[in-house]
Amino acid sequence: MSGPDPVLRFDHIAIAATRLEDGVAWLEERLGVALAPGGQHPAMGTHNRLLSLGPDLYLEVIAIDPDAAPPGRARWFGLDRFEGPPRLQSWIVAAPPGMARPAYAGPPVALSRGDLRWSFTVLDTGALPFDGVGPPIITWEKGGHPTEKLADCGVRLTGLRVTHPRADALREALTGLQADLVEITEGPAALSVTLRTPKGEVTL
Repeated sequence: MSGPDPVLRFDHIAIAATRLEDGVAWLEERLGVALAPGGQHPAMGTHNRLLSLGPDLYLEVIAIDPDAAPPGRARWFGLDRFEGPPRLQSWIVAAPPGMARPAYAGPPVALSRGDLRWSFTVLDTGALPFDGVGPPIITWEKGGHPTEKLADCGVRLTGLRVTHPRADALREALTGLQADLVEITEGPAALSVTLRTPKGEVTL
């Protein structure tokens, strides 16, 4: 008897910053909680800090690591061209091992941080698909996920809104996505996320 069909699921959201410490300070002030340590991504020349959003869902603040060697390729999340204040940059969905990834997202790149191992789709330009609002696809290797080591600070995601002029095409590309909190509608390309925090409801 075959198992359930493989599905995409909402994995995490990414806040980008030109300097990691600035992004962390910006987010901690808004949410009223402290972010946990993250680490370095040598293959991308970046580093991050993390926050649990509940079981199997988290948030990261990510920036170029000034102490890392140049990666020899475009960095993920469009960070080579990122400028301005910290802001919501991307949402990421997870595919189980062996599942065919949506073609729009680009080829998978093998990555690691500490004892975590995963593959992550990155376009050759480093840009994010669907004009910045299409989610990259992550596949975690068995035996590890960041949320397993993150303390629960009581922050929860209550909604993610994605708008794009070709919303139907994005929804079709993400057929099978299990994410009741995600709304994809037609409009100018934009992302917003709403979180329940110790300081009340916060929209980024």
